[in-house]
Amino acid sequence: MVVVETISRRTRLRLATTIPVWCVALAGAIVVGLTVKGDGFLTWLPLVLGASILVTFCLQLATREKDGLVDRTMLSLSGSLVVLGIATGVLALLSL
Repeated sequence: MVVVETISRRTRLRLATTIPVWCVALAGAIVVGLTVKGDGFLTWLPLVLGASILVTFCLQLATREKDGLVDRTMLSLSGSLVVLGIATGVLALLSL
């Protein structure tokens, strides 16, 4: 019973701390794509990644759970990196 509760809690924490970070990265990429002209997106998307890093650490500190911290952080940041990498590719193709 305790093992099931621990796994369920870890899964909920993983989802609660990764999906919001991915949404921040996606929202930032959309805002950059809609507002920046030319190749200015290459300046702004790294700032969106920096904001994603800050949101990740704020969420991890808010959970106050040390078990699985590295896994949750890496999942959040790697997902943000993938989202922003795809956004960079799309914006680069659109700016040609």
